Order: sequence, then C-alpha cells, then structure tokens
Amino acid sequence: MSTPTLGIIANPVSARDIRRVVAHAGNLQISERVNIVIRVLQAARAAGVQRVLLMPDRSGIRALLDRHLKRGDTELPELELLDMEPTSTVEDTFAATRLLQRAGVAAIIVLGGDGTHRAVVRELVAGADATLSALPIAGLSTGTNNAFPEMREPTITGLAAGLYAMGRLDAGEALLPNKLIEVSILNGAGAPRRDIAIVDAVVTQDRTVGARALWKPQSLAAAYFAFAEPEAIGLSSIGGLLQPVGRRDPGGLSVQLATDARHALLHLNAPIAPGLVRPVAVASWQRMVADEPQAVSAEAGSVALDGERELTFDPGERVTMTLREDAFHTLDVKRCMAAAARDGLLTTRIPNP
Repeated sequence: MSTPTLGIIANPVSARDIRRVVAHAGNLQISERVNIVIRVLQAARAAGVQRVLLMPDRSGIRALLDRHLKRGDTELPELELLDMEPTSTVEDTFAATRLLQRAGVAAIIVLGGDGTHRAVVRELVAGADATLSALPIAGLSTGTNNAFPEMREPTITGLAAGLYAMGRLDAGEALLPNKLIEVSILNGAGAPRRDIAIVDAVVTQDRTVGARALWKPQSLAAAYFAFAEPEAIGLSSIGGLLQPVGRRDPGGLSVQLATDARHALLHLNAPIAPGLVRPVAVASWQRMVADEPQAVSAEAGSVALDGERELTFDPGERVTMTLREDAFHTLDVKRCMAAAARDGLLTTRIPNP
C-alpha cells in the first residue's frame, strides 16, 4: 500500500503584480509564506500524513524551510522536493501539478492568488482522465485579488487535507465540484486556441498583454463569470453587485460593458482591486447556461483570465465563452471539519481505569 501523500504548490511571487502598487495593498513576505507552509505541514502530520511533496523555488521558500528542518522539528511529515528545475515562471506551477498527478497525491494544497489556482486547475483539466479528474485542490489565499481561494487559517486547511489524505473522510462529503469558463479562439486555420478561467474571463479592447494585471475599467468590453459574489474583490465584483451567482449555483453570468455614456444602462461602483472602487459602465447582462457557447462581439482585443491578460485576438478570429459545470474538485474544508467533529476523528477516548 502506498503512503498517503499530499502535494503543496506555494507560489513565491503571488501578490507582486502592479495592483499592489496602484492599490496600496499589502505584500506577503517569503518568511510568512514559509510560516504558512510549516503550519500546513504540522497540521497534516497531526492528522496522520507522513509524506508531503513540495514544488521547489528560487525565491527563498525552499531555503527557509531547509533552515527550519535542520532544527529537527519532529512534528513535520517527511518533506520531498519535486524533481524539477524551477524557472520562476508559471511553468513551475504547470510542471509541479503534472508531477503531483503522476505521484498519486491525495490532494494539492495551493498557496497563491486566483492566477496560481487557475494554473493548477488548467493543468488538472488538461491532463484529466477518469482517475485524475477527481484530484482535489485546497486553496489558501496569498494573492492580490482573491475571489477563488479562501481566507482561512492554514492549520485548519492542513487538518482537513490530512484527514482526507488518510482516507478518514468520504469523497462524497469532503469534495465539491466547481465551475469554470472555457475560452476558445478560432481563426479558421487549424485547431482553436483554448484556455480557462476559474472565476472570470474579461474581454478588453487592449491589443497587447502588457503588464498582464488588469485594473483599469475604461477598456473593458465584456465579462463572463463562473461565479460572482457581492462581497468579492476584483473584476468578479462587477457581476456580484449586478446579479450574484454563487459557486454552487447552476449557471454563470455574462455582462456587456459600454464604451460610452450613450450605451450605458447604468454605472456601477465596483471594488476592482484592494482600495480601488471605480465606476464601470454596464450595457446589459444575462445568465450563462452550462455548455452553451456565447460569442464575443468585440472584433479584436485581449482576454484577461482571472484578472491577468493572457490571450489576444485579431479581426477575423471568433472568440466564444462557455460555462462548464462539475469541471474540477476542491476540498470543502468547512464540511470536512464538521464531519471530523461529528465522527470524532480528532478525538481519543481515555479508557476507564
């Protein structure tokens, strides 16, 4: 029998985009990221996990962890670095996800923002088969605009993931299905370009990717949301303040944005980044039905996936957005811990003398 194993992908450079400058948001230092990883490891070990695979990096997480491990902490599981050469790009996340899949980990704990989680999910979906498609992620928020990962104490996430990895929680109760937006760009010659967003895919009139991070509403043409919650920060707040759609609700939401006041139905003050509440001109909005592609009307521009511009398209190319339901799984930490309390999974009975 193989040893129950968890995977950890900790992005050392999440929350370093331009929004941190223009929005006066905080910046999570490497030392605090290491502290988060250590708390996850300690909790996973308390739940019984003896082996964890970690993505290596060049930014200091590995070095500080090594320093801690040399102190002889006996409350940590065996920690192994994945056999890969880090490049300090998103390719590290893609490669680490593939390696964790092949290693047969029970779950992947992700430290990062929406972009990091999207990168993990993109690789899971791309490589999914009947076995791999059920591999869940447990997200911890360390990015700028965090609509997808939870703001939760890492110790609790580590406990929940550890109990699941040890087989003490049933998948039907511990896991939740999630939606995503599939982006397709077809130019009539060859296979279409495809990508995904786990929160929002936003079309802009910008013809270049530039600094990637999207924080100015003036160039927005349309937005497509897998879910949109009114308390969210980021571009998904546009949909959340118009017509909220929950993570577990069927369907999504598409919003057409106006380029001038004559075509605007209303102006919405949306918190598009920490500290930035900006007016957005809205022309119309409608629900998205699963598996029904919606054509993008803009003739050319770029597509931002979960807040970062990733794709460009030219005149003559056809862009469609399609909502996919039950696309990947996440660990429901709250429900996991409720089951642990109900079934006494963290309780040891003291025998009568």
